[in-house]
Amino acid sequence: MKSKNYNKVFNILKRKYFKYIELDPVIESKFILQRSGENFKKYLFSFYNSDGQELSLRPDLTISSVIRYAQSKSNKKEKVFYTGSAFRKSYNQKNVVVRQIGMEIFSSKNENIDDKEIIDTSLKILKSSRYRSSKLNIGNFKLFELLINKLQIPQRWKQRLIKFFWNEKYFSELLKRLESNLDIDPVAVAGDKKMYSKMIKLNQKKIINGRSYKEIIKRFESKINDPRKSETGKKSAKIIKEFLKIKCSLNNAPSVLNKFFKKYDLNIFVNKDFFPIKNLKIKDTKFEFSTSIGRGREVEFYNSLIFSLDVKKKNKFVNLISGGRFDELTSKYLGLKKVPAVGAAVNLSNYE
Repeated sequence: MKSKNYNKVFNILKRKYFKYIELDPVIESKFILQRSGENFKKYLFSFYNSDGQELSLRPDLTISSVIRYAQSKSNKKEKVFYTGSAFRKSYNQKNVVVRQIGMEIFSSKNENIDDKEIIDTSLKILKSSRYRSSKLNIGNFKLFELLINKLQIPQRWKQRLIKFFWNEKYFSELLKRLESNLDIDPVAVAGDKKMYSKMIKLNQKKIINGRSYKEIIKRFESKINDPRKSETGKKSAKIIKEFLKIKCSLNNAPSVLNKFFKKYDLNIFVNKDFFPIKNLKIKDTKFEFSTSIGRGREVEFYNSLIFSLDVKKKNKFVNLISGGRFDELTSKYLGLKKVPAVGAAVNLSNYE
């Protein structure tokens, strides 16, 4: 990217009171593997230091930025931006080096205001580019969680579906298992039912290994109350598939979603709080809502807002900026303190 264009983005971020920070190009491998799993190790450029500690070139700038803030022990709101390259091995093409400018708001307590600021800043960066035809696609992972938690399926199924939402291939396999009775061992179910029928006749207050019979019985009830004994699993899979096909203009999203939830009597009401922006009009820019945005990408740490700002380049759309809210990244995936945060990354390869 030419320095003139590079400075354009920097100046926009500075005018929005984002502070520039330097990021360490090397991070502890454990933080990456805690988030992405051991299978991700093959994509890392890793080595050991003199103390035997495994380190890696950063595969992602967001993780480096988050670790820096979490380890600072600060609780104050901080708006930062940074630039640099992320490094990953690739077995299908040349090793990948992605150049980015990233921006983050840490200790973000007011979700609507800070989410809106990240999107507004992204749109200003878009305006500074040479592109005129673009589309902003917005989703919210909380809507999917609300849907799953309303379905009449066991808790373990709810946890699976939420956890693997981002893994499109495995998620599809889960839906097939849910609707076709392929997940359960009938012998195990029969054994659970037999044990359950015995235990309900015993003293409910008796304690075994720190748990009362009443607690154990409740656990058995959840295990044997499986959707595949009725049409519930098939119906739940149908609802999920239909939900993931929802795509509409951003302004129409609340009414489209509420109509869908009412159709299946799910008692979910969607209001404006799920969308940080509304009624925006920018020439040659489409504002869309999608329930499946982000699926198939490594963005499993997003827990609420997720967005993608794409531009038309040589007759096809390419990503310019993507981002979202990741309140649980530090605590759930990195084993550090919880830090509410929202941010985005500018793909410098597509900024012209």
